[in-house]
Amino acid sequence: MPKTEAELYAFLADLGISVSTVRHPPLFTVADSQVLRGEIPGGHTKNLFLKDKKDNFFLVTVGEEAEVDLKQIHHLIGASGRVSFGKPEMLMELLGVIPGAVTVFGLINDTGGQVKVVLDQELMSHEVINGHPLTNEATTTIAAADLVRFVEATGHDAVILKVSA
Repeated sequence: MPKTEAELYAFLADLGISVSTVRHPPLFTVADSQVLRGEIPGGHTKNLFLKDKKDNFFLVTVGEEAEVDLKQIHHLIGASGRVSFGKPEMLMELLGVIPGAVTVFGLINDTGGQVKVVLDQELMSHEVINGHPLTNEATTTIAAADLVRFVEATGHDAVILKVSA
């Protein structure tokens, strides 16, 4: 079973990481979140769950307005050939979330380390980063340095690359 939002917060607390969370109606797209967000400061994320032809999976987290060249990104992230979007079943199996709630916080569910995470350099220039806490009915704010600590605590390498155009 995927971890719950409460289990995510407990994991973060055990790491000594403080976060703040704002509840809101379900948001499925960046456009939805821009309309309903209000004034939450920091970098807001867009997450791409990708797979290559050898069934390697990638979670690429960029700023909400970043443009990513999906025809070329495989060169940057170390994929075997061009990438496509991962199927919803694999998204649930590996990250424990549904389409519309894809989040870097889903790495807590990838206990087998099957997903390579890539954080966009531009996004990581923000002091704080915002993402869904395993549900698209809330937005959680975390310090950028603490996000790296979280990623590493889940057993993943926090790869920071310039992937946005």
